[in-house]
Amino acid sequence: MRLIVARCEVAYTGRLSTRLPEAVRLLMVKEDGTFMVWSDGGGLKVKPLNWMTPPTVVEPDGEPPGRIVVRKRAGRTEDVLEITVHELLSDVTHDMGEALGLEKDGVEAQLQAELADRPEALGDGLRLVRREWATDIGPVDLMCRDEGGGWVAIEVKRVATIDAVEQLVRYLERIRLDPATASCTGVLAAQRFKPQALTLARARRIRCVEVSLEELRGEREPELTLFGA
Repeated sequence: MRLIVARCEVAYTGRLSTRLPEAVRLLMVKEDGTFMVWSDGGGLKVKPLNWMTPPTVVEPDGEPPGRIVVRKRAGRTEDVLEITVHELLSDVTHDMGEALGLEKDGVEAQLQAELADRPEALGDGLRLVRREWATDIGPVDLMCRDEGGGWVAIEVKRVATIDAVEQLVRYLERIRLDPATASCTGVLAAQRFKPQALTLARARRIRCVEVSLEELRGEREPELTLFGA
């Protein structure tokens, strides 16, 4: 990962046009092509000021000159980030090693494995496309398609909380940036749901499904509970 701290201004053109005035910012370039612009302010704000997901082209690819251009083809249009560097303060590259997702506890890992083998337990016609579907902020547990061919992102928890709902919402935001998966829906599967999580999930249009590890393993008759989004 390459981290550049510079006094710079940033202009974006594409589906709309925006501009960030001159200030000290962190430019983050990930190995997969993700490019993000961060500031040090914003209180509880945890999103970058601007970003592009892969595939991107960064020009030039070597030492940062007075100008860095990041391009991404988006359908028939092209998104362009143009960074004008007025003062370079730091430019370092770190080897982050092998990319690993968050480790789940034993029950969550088993639930994920069982649901990967039986995605139809979460809805008729669901079929698994991939486990640990990568996004630039982490992998979503299961990516499936429904009977109509639509994309469905599934996050698996032992106990679903508000944080679990927000985590899936963030994944969906990143997944929907790709026109091919722009209509992706979300399903939160858990053994137990906090009442606040169900309320937030309905507001975020996330479907919640209560599952049992014993039922998935065939150790008892299924009593699946579905909560409407």
